[in-house]
Amino acid sequence: MVYTVSQINKYIKGILDNDFVLNNIYIEAEISNFKLHSSGHLYFTIKDEQSSMNAIMFRSFAQNLKFMPYNGLTVTVFGYISLYEKTGQYAFYAEVMEPKGIGALYMAYEKLKNRLAKAGLFDEIHKKPIPAFSKTIAVITSPTGAAVRDIIRISQRRNPGIKIVISPTLVQGENAADDIVRAIKEVNEWAGADVIILGRGGGSIEDLWAFNEEKVARAVFESKIPIISAVGHETDFTISDFIADMRASTPSAAAELAVAEIKGMNEKIKMLNNNFNKAFLIKYEAFKNKFKELNSRIAFKRFPQKILENEIYVENIAKKLNFIILHKKDNFKNKFLRASDRLESASPINILKKGYAIVLNDKNKFVKRIEDVEIGDKIKIKLNNGNILAEVKDKE
Repeated sequence: MVYTVSQINKYIKGILDNDFVLNNIYIEAEISNFKLHSSGHLYFTIKDEQSSMNAIMFRSFAQNLKFMPYNGLTVTVFGYISLYEKTGQYAFYAEVMEPKGIGALYMAYEKLKNRLAKAGLFDEIHKKPIPAFSKTIAVITSPTGAAVRDIIRISQRRNPGIKIVISPTLVQGENAADDIVRAIKEVNEWAGADVIILGRGGGSIEDLWAFNEEKVARAVFESKIPIISAVGHETDFTISDFIADMRASTPSAAAELAVAEIKGMNEKIKMLNNNFNKAFLIKYEAFKNKFKELNSRIAFKRFPQKILENEIYVENIAKKLNFIILHKKDNFKNKFLRASDRLESASPINILKKGYAIVLNDKNKFVKRIEDVEIGDKIKIKLNNGNILAEVKDKE
């Protein structure tokens, strides 16, 4: 049997396209003969010391690159090998490319991200709302990093009565992912937090890798307590960011999202009180004017006997007026009391009644950190029912 060239090329292409190894393959090689076509496609050669191969990256994949390839650059590429039937030449068709070193991690990141996205784990329907007035926040992070200090500082500045529970964990290294999963499960079992902040400072893709592992992604997704992910800096994105109920650009931003500002609550209460007073006065004046208008009508002056005959009707009007006024007043009063209760629950005075204390230095300023006092300083410890004068003997 005699074959045509087209038949042979088609047959060979079928062999290459159906080969399991050649259809999903990673290659580490050096780039040469690089050309960026006006169409957006990339044409280049990948080579090592002994061999070379033509390679193509179509525009749909090339537009996702975070760098521009160049001749002499060693890269790790992922894709497949196929044959172009018209010329009979085979080539490597690249889908993902990264400079040597972080290539494998980046490709693993993209593959997991795409798989979880297709499974629907990033969908908004799964996002739990962040409470507007959290009383307790759990912070899962390294206890010695800058992230935890920023979260504590900003949270206490916004609401001095907020309760912060630190769940110390590893944030990088071989055992970090398992430690993060453990911390998330323990906080959920405790069930005493309104929201969880999961975070750490910035770093390389290797430093942040624990937050890109599937076991961590699943733990974040399964958490019954809302989680704010604050991993890295503003430009760093991890799998945990996509899974979490809310993503914060930095740990400091996470604290602002999780903790309501007391000053804003005070202003809202004042606004509610003013609105209540204005609305009550407007209604009162309207009903008073209406009553004067009814009372001054000629019909009432000329026919006083008719008013007596319709006494029940007049009484019903008065009852309705009174009911409306009382109903409106009760509504505004209830709103005011609820707002007052929220403010009262966050009051520093109530915190003192629970057994906490406020420490002042000899200049009568708050002692917030251990650096605010020195050994030998005189301090005042303010309790619920009095003060204790003391001297700093040691610091730990």
